[in-house]
Amino acid sequence: MFRKEQLTGKRRQILLASILIFAPVAAQSLSAQTASTVSPLTSPATSVSNVLGPQNPYLGSVPTGAPTGTVLQLSLSEALDRGLKHNLGLIESDVATRTTRAERLRSLNELLPNVNASISQSVEQVNLRALGFKFNLPGFPVIVGPFGIQDARGNVTETLFDWSSVEKLRASTERLSAAQSSYKSSRDLVVLAVANAYLQVIADSSTVESQQAQVSTSQALYQRARDQRTAGVSARIDELRAQVELQTQQQRLIAARDQRSKDMLSLARAIGLPAGQEFALTGDLPYTPLDGISLDKALQDAYMNRPDYISAMREVRAAGLSKKAASAENYPSITSAANYGDIGPNFGNSHGTFAASASVNIPIFQGTRVKADVLESDAALQQKQAEFDNLKGRVDQDVRNAFFDLDSASELVNVAKSNMELARETLTESQDRFSAGVTDNIEVVQAQESVSSADQAYISSLYAFNIAKVQLARATGIAEQAAKQYLGGK
Repeated sequence: MFRKEQLTGKRRQILLASILIFAPVAAQSLSAQTASTVSPLTSPATSVSNVLGPQNPYLGSVPTGAPTGTVLQLSLSEALDRGLKHNLGLIESDVATRTTRAERLRSLNELLPNVNASISQSVEQVNLRALGFKFNLPGFPVIVGPFGIQDARGNVTETLFDWSSVEKLRASTERLSAAQSSYKSSRDLVVLAVANAYLQVIADSSTVESQQAQVSTSQALYQRARDQRTAGVSARIDELRAQVELQTQQQRLIAARDQRSKDMLSLARAIGLPAGQEFALTGDLPYTPLDGISLDKALQDAYMNRPDYISAMREVRAAGLSKKAASAENYPSITSAANYGDIGPNFGNSHGTFAASASVNIPIFQGTRVKADVLESDAALQQKQAEFDNLKGRVDQDVRNAFFDLDSASELVNVAKSNMELARETLTESQDRFSAGVTDNIEVVQAQESVSSADQAYISSLYAFNIAKVQLARATGIAEQAAKQYLGGK
C-alpha cells in the first residue's frame, strides 16, 4: 500500500514537472505562432500599414445593394474593380477634385462678361420745387405728372484687363490639375489597400489549412502515444506531452480562423460589399518571380508617372502663380459697361437708348493689404516647395525600398520553401524513431513545432513578396495598370 502511494506521488511529481517544463514552451510557441497567424507581416506589410493608417478612409467604403443570400466568388480583379467604385477614400478624393473645379470656375467668372436683362414699369409724379425750381411762371405747373415710364434694357459689364484675376485663374487651373493627379494617386492607394486586404485573407486561409494539418498530425501523435502507453511500451509523460501539443495546435487553429474572419470583414469593408454578404476568394496567387524591371528604369518611371509627385509639382506652380496674383493687385485694371434698351411712356410710344463706358482703375494707396497678401502667398509657396522637395526624396526612397523588399522577400520564399520541406522530412523521421521505440516523443513534438514554424514562415514570405510587388507598382505610379499583371490575378 505504501509502495503504491509512493509510485503515485512520483507520477504526480513527474506530471507537475512536465507541466512546468512544457507549459512555458507551449505558451511561448503559441504566443509566437498566434502573433504570426494573426498578422503574418514583414517589412512590406508594415509599410503598407504606415501608408494607410488604422483610421484611413481607404480602409472604408460606401456599401451598395443588399446581400444576395449566396456565396459570392471574388477574384482579385473583381475585388480591385469594386474597390475602385465604392472605396471611401476614392469618393472623398473625387469630392475634393469637384470642389477644386468649382474654385476654378469662380476665378474664371471674374474675367467673363456679366450680361443681364431687365424690364421695368413705373409711375411718377414730380414736385419741381423740391428739385430746386424756385420760379413761378404763369401756366407753368409746379407738379408734373403722374406719368408712366416703361423700360426694357440689356446690360453688359466686363473686366477688360485685370492681371491679378488672370494669375488667379492660372493658379486655380494648376490646382485643378493637381487635384486630378491626386485623384489618380488615390486610385493607386485603393489598389494598394484592396490588394493588401486580399493577400492578407489568402495568407490567413493558408494559415488555417496549415493549422488544420498540424491538428491532424497532433491527433495522430496523441493517439499513437496513447496506444503505446496502453500497451506499456511508453511512459505516461509521452501521452501528456502529445496531448499538450494537440491542444496547443487546436488553440492556434481557433486563433487563425478568427483572424481570417476578421480580415475578410476588412476586405469587404474596403470594396463596399453589403453588410452580411458571404464571399469566398477564387485565387491563391502562387509565387511568380517579377523579371525585367531595373532600379534605374523604375526611378525614371516614378518621376514621370507617379501621380502624387505630379500633383505636388503642380501645387508648387499654383502657389507661384498665386504669389504673382497677389503682387498684381497693385496693377491698374480696365472695366467696361454698356446697355441698350427701349424706353418711353409705353412700349407703343418708345425709343431706343444706349449707354457705353470704360474706366481705368489705378490703385494709389491700398494700405498694407497687398503686402500682406504677397507675404502670405510667399509663405505658401515656400511650404509647397519644401513639400515637393521632400516628396522627391520620398519617391526615390519608396522605389528603392520596394526593390529591397522584393529581393529579400524573393530569397525568403525560396529559403522558407526549402526549410519547410526539410522540417517535414525531419518530422517523418522523428515519428518513425518514436514508433520504433528508439526515442520518446519530445523529438517528435519539437519536429512538429519546426514544421508549424516553417509553414508559417513560408506563408508570411509569400505574402510579403506579393505585397512588395504591389508596392513597387504603386511606387512607380502604375499600381492600377500593373497590379493585376504583377500578381497574376484574374
